Amino acid sequence: MEAIEELAELSESMRQAAAILADEDVDETSSSSSKRSSTFLNVVALGNVGAGKSAVLNSLIGHPVLPTGENGATRAPISIDLARDGSLSSKSIILQIDNKSQQVSASALRHSLQDRLSKGSSGRSRDEIYLKLRTSTAPPLKLIDLPGLEQRIVDDSLVREYVEHNDAILLVIVPAAQAPEISSSRALRIAKEYDSEGTRTVGIISKIDQAASDSKALAAVQALLSNQGPPKTSDIPWVALIGQSVSIASAQSGSASSDNSLETAWRAENESLKSILTGAPQSKLGRVALVDTLAGQIRNRMKLRLPNLLSGLQGKSQIVQDELLRLGEQMVSTAEGTRAIALELCREFEDKFLQHITGGEGNGWKIVASFEGSFPNRIKQLPLDRHFDINNVKRIVLEADGYQPYLISPEKGLRSLIKGVLELAKEPSRLCVDEVHRVLLDIVSAAANATPGLGRYAPFKREVVAIASAALDGFKNEAKKMVVALVDMERAFVPPQHFIRLVQRRMERQRREEELKNRSSKKALDAEQSILNRATSPQTGGQQSEGSLKTLKDKSSKQEKDVQEGSALKTAGPGGEITAGFLLKKSGKTNGWSRRWFVLNEKTGKFGYTKKQEERHFRGVITLEGMQH
Repeated sequence: MEAIEELAELSESMRQAAAILADEDVDETSSSSSKRSSTFLNVVALGNVGAGKSAVLNSLIGHPVLPTGENGATRAPISIDLARDGSLSSKSIILQIDNKSQQVSASALRHSLQDRLSKGSSGRSRDEIYLKLRTSTAPPLKLIDLPGLEQRIVDDSLVREYVEHNDAILLVIVPAAQAPEISSSRALRIAKEYDSEGTRTVGIISKIDQAASDSKALAAVQALLSNQGPPKTSDIPWVALIGQSVSIASAQSGSASSDNSLETAWRAENESLKSILTGAPQSKLGRVALVDTLAGQIRNRMKLRLPNLLSGLQGKSQIVQDELLRLGEQMVSTAEGTRAIALELCREFEDKFLQHITGGEGNGWKIVASFEGSFPNRIKQLPLDRHFDINNVKRIVLEADGYQPYLISPEKGLRSLIKGVLELAKEPSRLCVDEVHRVLLDIVSAAANATPGLGRYAPFKREVVAIASAALDGFKNEAKKMVVALVDMERAFVPPQHFIRLVQRRMERQRREEELKNRSSKKALDAEQSILNRATSPQTGGQQSEGSLKTLKDKSSKQEKDVQEGSALKTAGPGGEITAGFLLKKSGKTNGWSRRWFVLNEKTGKFGYTKKQEERHFRGVITLEGMQH
C-alpha cells in the first residue's frame, strides 16, 4: 500500500510537469481537478457478465460498495476516486460531494447505486456514475467498473473512452471456470488491442473457490499463474482471487471493535487459495498480491514516460534560461514596457506564421495541395458530361432566340450553356476556401507553439490564437464572396475568342478522326488483300509438301500451264462472293496488253488487280458501286 502512495505522489508531480510542458495552468484548487486525476492511477475492469469485476474492485476498496450479482449488476460505468486516510477506522467511509464530506456506510452506498442503476425502463444507461471516497483501507486509485462486455450498451466507443488512455491499468477479469478458454476471452482481446506489449495489463482469475473441484480449470489457472499459459497471456502478470472476502468480512464483523476483520478475511482468503492452488507461486495469490502487481505495472508505465518528460522539462528550462538571458534581470513594470513586449511577441508570431505559409513548414504544404489537388478533383467530379451532352447542346441552341423570335442564335445558346456550367464551379470553390481555412487555423496553433516568447505568457498566447482565428473567420467569409464574384464575372462575359477556339478545336478533332479512319481503312484493305491471296493461291497440300512450284516447272511446260490458269476462274469466300483469275490489261504507257491477276469482291463492290498472283497489295482498285451496267 505504501508503494502505491509513493507512486501517487510521483504521478501528481508528473501530471503537473506535463501541464507545464503543454503551457496549461496548474491549478490544484480547481473544481475540475477532482475528476481529472492522472491516468497512471486509473484502473479499468474488463470482463463478461458474472465474471466478478465488482467483487474484485470491492476487495481493492476494502468495502462492499459496488453491487454484485450473477446477472449483470453493473449496468452503467461506475467511477470511484479513492483517497487513503490513515486516521479513519477500517469501517469508516467518507463520501465527498463538491467541498462537503459525509460519512456513509457501505450498504447505504451499495443500495444507492442499485437504485440509480435500476432507474428507467430498461435500467441501462451510458452515463457515468462518479463517486469520490476516503477510506483507510483503499489504495489511492481511480477504479472504473464497466458493465459486462456482452451487454447491449457496451460498444466499441464506450470501451475506447476508458481504455484508450495510454497509462490506464487494464484489469482482465476471468472466472476460474473459464480459464481453459482464456484465449477466446473478449476482455483479453480488447486489452491486447490497446496494450499489445502487456505493460499496463493485469490478469485476474476470480472465483477460485467455485472451481475447486474442476481439475481442468485448476490446471489452466496454475499454468496462467506460472506464465505457461497460451502465448497471448505469457506477457501479462496474473493474480488469483476468491473475490468475496470483503463481503464475508462485512457479514462477520458485527461489532465496532472488530477493526481487524478485513485483514483477517484477506489472510483467510490467502490460506484458502494456497490450499486450492498448491503448486502456484505464493506471490500471486490474494488481495495483497493484487495491490503489489498493480504497483509494479504503474511503476513500469512511469519508467516509460519519465525519459520523455525529463527531456521536455530540460528543453523548457533551456528556453526559459535563454529568455531570461535575452531579457536581462530588469522586469517590466510599466504599461509601455508591457505593450512593447506584446508587440514584439506578435511580430515573432507573425514571422513564424509566414514561415509556415511560405516555407511549407508544418501544414503549409496542404494549402498548395488544396489548390492543386483537391480543387481540380472536385471540378472533375462535376456532371459536365450531362451538360455538354450533344442532345442537351442541340436543345439549348434550338431554344435560343436570335434578334427575331423566329430566328435562332447558336452563340447565345452556347453562352447560356457556359453560364450554367460555370455556376457549378461555385460550390467547389467554396469548399476549397473552407479547406484552406481549416489548414490556416492549424498553422496558427502551430506557429503559436513554435514562438518561444509566447510560451512564457500562456494567457496572452491564448488571446493571440483567438484573435488570429477570429481574423481568419472574417477573411474566410470575404474570400467566399470574392470567389463567387469572380465566377459571376466569368459567367457575365464570354469573349468571342472562346468560340473561335471552339471551332479550331472542332476542326482539329475532325482532322484527327479522319486520319484515324483512313489509317483503319488502309489496314482493313491490307488484311482483305492478304486473305484473298491466301484464299486464291493455286498451291495444294501435296505441292506444298514437295516444295515450291518454281522448282517443279520448266521452260517447256510454263506456257501451257499459264494458258490453263488463264482460262480457269477461282472462287473463294463463305458465299463464293470472291472471284479471281488472269485477264489481259492494256497498259496506258506502252499501249500494249499484259497479263494481270484480277480479283472481284461482289460483297464490297471492288475490282482490283496485281501483276502476279503472289503479290499482297493491289496495284489498282476500281469501285463498282454507282457505275452503270
